[in-house]
Amino acid sequence: MLTFRILVLSALVGLSACSRNPVTGKRQVVFMSKEQEIALGQQSHPSVVATMGLYDDQKLQAFINEKGKAMARISHRPDLPYQFYIVDSPVVNAFAVPGGYVYFTRGIMAHFNNEAEFAGVLGHEIGHITAQHSARQQTSQLFGTAGLILGSVLLDKTGQLTEAASQGLQLALLGYSRAHESESDEIGVEYSSKIGYDARQMAGFFGTIKRIQDNAGQAIPQFMSTHPDPGNRQARVNELAQSYQAKNPASYRTDRESYLRMIDGIIFGEDPKQGFVENNQFYHPELRFQFPVPADWNHQNSPEQFQMGPKDGQAAMILMLAKGGSLDEAAQNLVKELSLNVLENSRTTINGNPALFLVSQQQAQQQQGQPQQQQDPKTRLQIATWLIQYNNAVYALHGLSQAAAFGNRLPTFRQVAGGFRALTDPDKLNRKPERVRIQAAPRDGSFREVMTALNMPASRLEELGTLNSLKADDRITRGTLLKTISR
Repeated sequence: MLTFRILVLSALVGLSACSRNPVTGKRQVVFMSKEQEIALGQQSHPSVVATMGLYDDQKLQAFINEKGKAMARISHRPDLPYQFYIVDSPVVNAFAVPGGYVYFTRGIMAHFNNEAEFAGVLGHEIGHITAQHSARQQTSQLFGTAGLILGSVLLDKTGQLTEAASQGLQLALLGYSRAHESESDEIGVEYSSKIGYDARQMAGFFGTIKRIQDNAGQAIPQFMSTHPDPGNRQARVNELAQSYQAKNPASYRTDRESYLRMIDGIIFGEDPKQGFVENNQFYHPELRFQFPVPADWNHQNSPEQFQMGPKDGQAAMILMLAKGGSLDEAAQNLVKELSLNVLENSRTTINGNPALFLVSQQQAQQQQGQPQQQQDPKTRLQIATWLIQYNNAVYALHGLSQAAAFGNRLPTFRQVAGGFRALTDPDKLNRKPERVRIQAAPRDGSFREVMTALNMPASRLEELGTLNSLKADDRITRGTLLKTISR
């Protein structure tokens, strides 16, 4: 499941009086009261859980609750009802919601190499909340769409598909400004230091983020991004941490071994039971179906839906559960909820499964008090939908493109839909997830040599190096705890 960088839940908010920022102490005008922040957090949480799912690990959950509450107590807004969650996504990310909701993906938990790295990111996310970045961002939009902003600690490719993934939740994309991200970095140094952790480790984690981006070809020049470049952030956070420690001398801890032992066994990468892509096929072991994925298409999986599309972004296909107990009921609900103008429809079967085929266009929406906007028919979104009855459920498989290109895209859409069928392969049905395993280095040597001794394939050396924040030639002492990957 690729995951989720920044989400926004539209909501009405009222005008708040001029107030003093809890962190900066400066006077500010904001458009979200404390009560509204809390209410918006409560409203957004079910959507986050539905979109991403929660990762069930009582040991890790107890850890983030303990550290989160300790940090909340020393924060600038200790009166908020903070809550901390691990979401079931392999993406390396963390985000926060106004009102005190903080989320870590299992992907980022797997990539931390000590408690201090975690504490730095925790402080960064709490900093978004305490500095009221959501309210300040809203104000800067000059009475534009009011939103609930989920701030991210990094910029990665997952944001490009978030809007499609959140259909039905009516979520949109919005980013914090560079200034807000930099301010949260500074707050993260302060908060993590105050609960006793070495904030220099937070700086080191930005090196991990940069390495992930570079390996995925995601590096974005700083002047083009609303987020500071992770390489620049690494240097700046390191300076901030050193300055803080010079002014506040103490014994700041890292706690590497305790953290590594705690994440031993955490799921790494995609969890096959939620669906996975292999050899241009999407397999869902729990729901027991499969269908083809066109070559070179990007794809994203979530608990609510699977989506994919060509790299040019000019088309997409989305599979989700349809609302309704029958094909006819599902079709009626779909047309009503999406305001569709149905151009054609027919009954069919797909590999023995009853199905309905619809071609439709979404009707233009008229804003209240505004004249009806005329839209070029060629630029309208046209949708091919297959409603498929399978195993006591109705699935909706949508193919979308602009009307002008729809005819060229339809054969690909048909090929995918026609490949929907039962999954019977025992290898796919019983596929186990990969997990992080903590092992002691069996010998002195380079990281490369130690990974070889631990039977890790050479083809995954860079991936393992990123996971451990080590380079191939870094020297390792026998007995050092390291992360490996196995099923």
